[in-house]
Amino acid sequence: MLVVTAVLGIAVLVALVLTLKSADRQRDRALDLQSKSYEVMILASNLSGMIADAEASLGRFVISGDKQLGQQYSDQWSRAGGLLDQLDRATSDRPSQQRRIDALRAAYQKRGKELSLTALSTLYHKNDQALSRYYQARKAQSLDDINRLLKQITADERALLASRNATVSHTIAHANRVVGILIGFGIVLVMGAMVLGWMAVQALAERASARAEADVERARVGGLQAAVDAATAELQEKEARLRQVQKMEAVGQLTGGIAHDFNNMLAVVLGGLELAKRNLDGDPAQVRRHLDNAAEGADRAAALTKRLLAFSRAEPLLPEAIEARTLIAGMSNLLDRTLGDAITVATSDDGCGWSIWADRHQLENALLNLAVNARDAMDGRGRLTIATGGTALEEGAVGRCPAGDYVTIAVTDTGCGMAPEVRERVFEPFFTTKPVGKGTGLGLSQIFAFVRQSEGEITIDSTPGLGTTVTLYLPRRLSDADARHAAVETAADKAAAPSGLDILVVEDDPRVLAATIGALEELGHHPIGCGDPLLADDLLRAHETIDLVISDVLMPGLTGPEMVAALTPVYPHLAILFVTGYAGEAAGDALVDHLVLRKPFTIAALERAIAEAMASERPSPPHRIAAE
Repeated sequence: MLVVTAVLGIAVLVALVLTLKSADRQRDRALDLQSKSYEVMILASNLSGMIADAEASLGRFVISGDKQLGQQYSDQWSRAGGLLDQLDRATSDRPSQQRRIDALRAAYQKRGKELSLTALSTLYHKNDQALSRYYQARKAQSLDDINRLLKQITADERALLASRNATVSHTIAHANRVVGILIGFGIVLVMGAMVLGWMAVQALAERASARAEADVERARVGGLQAAVDAATAELQEKEARLRQVQKMEAVGQLTGGIAHDFNNMLAVVLGGLELAKRNLDGDPAQVRRHLDNAAEGADRAAALTKRLLAFSRAEPLLPEAIEARTLIAGMSNLLDRTLGDAITVATSDDGCGWSIWADRHQLENALLNLAVNARDAMDGRGRLTIATGGTALEEGAVGRCPAGDYVTIAVTDTGCGMAPEVRERVFEPFFTTKPVGKGTGLGLSQIFAFVRQSEGEITIDSTPGLGTTVTLYLPRRLSDADARHAAVETAADKAAAPSGLDILVVEDDPRVLAATIGALEELGHHPIGCGDPLLADDLLRAHETIDLVISDVLMPGLTGPEMVAALTPVYPHLAILFVTGYAGEAAGDALVDHLVLRKPFTIAALERAIAEAMASERPSPPHRIAAE
């Protein structure tokens, strides 16, 4: 019996040990699975919160236009993508969850494209369009899909966790029953029962210790999460400081470039005027040459101001029908003077006579800017080729261009070319490869903005050491409105400049008013000055012979377009000519229907503008009808 009892005791002991080891393995596996389920649910919750934070940042960016908020949105959206990748890896062993993750990724990418359009509209200061897109995006199906899929993933993990907990509970209960049976059998076996009882006590102690260790481990994980959150907050603060430093560096670079360019231009103007003053009693040809140099410096200063206004979207586009080859032919003298004798300029045309609908001044400025960049890339010596053409593009063939016919203008140089990393950043505002004080970094970003506003696209093909080709794609225009506008322009060009007109000049700046009146008198007209737009109606009633109103755009009390809108119903026969150097928020549809002369202007430009304004169709004056 002792042998039998010993054998039975050993068998009971072995059975008890095996049962406890099996229970421990199942418990450890259950804890691992529980931890994985908790990880999936935490990642899903963090992903939902990060997407919500990103969309909230985008909303604040759309409302305020603060680029720092736009960068914050971009960073948060990128981190949401990282959380999605972690969620993908955490559920890699679950085919059902993987299908939901794939659907969630597709919804996330679709949502990113929708929000990117809103951010891009805000970046280009199309705030109304951006706000509309933002509210439409909040009702988009992609957002509902993301929320629905995240809820399904979380619900599935909760259900799986409950199932795993039930399995663990059942396993532990079963193990406890087996242990109880073995202990009961051991009591019969005296020594075996004592041994088995001692082992059971040890097993219970180990279980308690394991639970305590698990609790300590959970507390440690919580502390690690808090440390990660603190480190993340500190990193975000440092990133914000870095962005502020970069912003101030960009502003300093912009200020230095503008100061450099303006100082050069002012040196030309002041030097030319001083030399002309010194030669007043001498050679008239020398005086004329120095005055021409001063005028050229002033023209370049005005061109820089226009570039700055175009970059800030403060100067409105005034589109007209343009034939690319004619425009480039008219710029030949300007290009020759700007680029110098060491650069050979060649032109070619295969445009099929197609025309475009764009702002002539902005297009000329863009081409001149490209030519100057090419000159710098060639160190002032080489060959510059400007080729115009026409091409039919399919949807998405070039950038975001829709399918249709496009006029192309390609500017090619034989310069040093650009490395890929430089080519990727050339359209960024304030980015320049020129030395400090030699450039503002606005040139290509301004051209990019102008082309996009004109519904076109721009591409750059460059190879280091072989040169660069910049191609503008502008949509071909064939509408009746273009043809009528072109016909009016042609008629205005052919019409003789009228003389002896009674002209009302509305200008709040007394110096500009005096200069404009002097120019009109030089042209043989009879100007009537008006320093307050609120007095324009009284002057028109007092002078019934007035044929033309020349008005500034931005004035205190009443803007030029607002004044004209009030006068036109009463005096429909009046010709209108706006003169402005900065239109600001007064620009828009109100200027599209009238001729606009940009400041500063020459007397010859004023004469052409008056001729074109008087050539436009309008009713005859009432007093003249009565006289007939």
